[in-house]
Amino acid sequence: MRAVWMTSRGGPEVLRYGEIAPPLLEAGQVRVAVKAVALNHLDVWVRKGIASPKLPLPHILGCDIAGVVESVGAGVRGVAPGDAVVVSPGISCGRCERCLGGQDNLCPEYQILGEHRWGGYAELVVVPAANILPKPARLSWLEAASLPLTFLTAWQMVVDKLQVRPGEDVLVMAAGAGVSVAAIQIAKLHGARVIATASSDEKLAQAKALGADEGVNYSHPDWYKEVRRLTGGKGADAVVDHTGAQYWEGVIKATAWGGRISLVGASSGYEATTPLSHIFYRQLSIFGSTMASKSRLFPILQFVAEGKLQPVVGATLPLSQAAEGHRLLEERRVFGKVVLEV
Repeated sequence: MRAVWMTSRGGPEVLRYGEIAPPLLEAGQVRVAVKAVALNHLDVWVRKGIASPKLPLPHILGCDIAGVVESVGAGVRGVAPGDAVVVSPGISCGRCERCLGGQDNLCPEYQILGEHRWGGYAELVVVPAANILPKPARLSWLEAASLPLTFLTAWQMVVDKLQVRPGEDVLVMAAGAGVSVAAIQIAKLHGARVIATASSDEKLAQAKALGADEGVNYSHPDWYKEVRRLTGGKGADAVVDHTGAQYWEGVIKATAWGGRISLVGASSGYEATTPLSHIFYRQLSIFGSTMASKSRLFPILQFVAEGKLQPVVGATLPLSQAAEGHRLLEERRVFGKVVLEV
């Protein structure tokens, strides 16, 4: 099959395009002919060796996949060749207490497609049958591939961790990122007033077109003061953040007394300074978050089918230009998802 794989760890130049043996199909698995695969910052972190640095090479990246079922393994029911599907990227054992309790993303054996096992930068991918869901008919392949990882991640942050309520002020950092695009819409769906930050006025305008009520350019040193001004001096009741060390102190200062912060990444660095007096004196709550239970993809897809949530495709490239897609992602030149057509 045609595919893009990592030959070593480093810059985009380590990605190679060519022919490689297809994955074998086993019992309980489904093989999908990939139509589109969306890029995530996780792909970049794995490529650089920041995430899963001991991963065997060669390795195929790609968490977010939409395609057509090519074949099914023994024992698979409810899925048939020809089905148009979306692939849920979180893979777990399905047997432990966490999995059976609906917290499969806390499974001790939890893996993410494209990080811990071969992903979707290829013509074919093999996944457990439990990771297959029907593609909403109203979406293109590109839009469908833009859904799973970012919308699952944002759903857990906004709904499960922060428990956003109608009328609350929700701050969404780095509005152009895939997780933030999803978080803006999910927060609005739950009745919040959304304040989005971005590094350019163009991205802020796009965030407002998506539903954000206010925009703040966080390239200014005292950007958090503008958040407080927009909330009458109070600050944000809840914060969706993945920006990392560079903005962390500002995020804390932009949060209201008794406010909540959900943290899902650290794009600008992991080593952040935390003013502890703000945490205990102002009684802030900080929630770490990674992915979400596979079950959360069901309501997400239902809202997408109803037109209440919409993935945003920012750039499209052929599979052979995956390296250029990584450059677009790292340079933050795109609002929404970068998607590869296969």
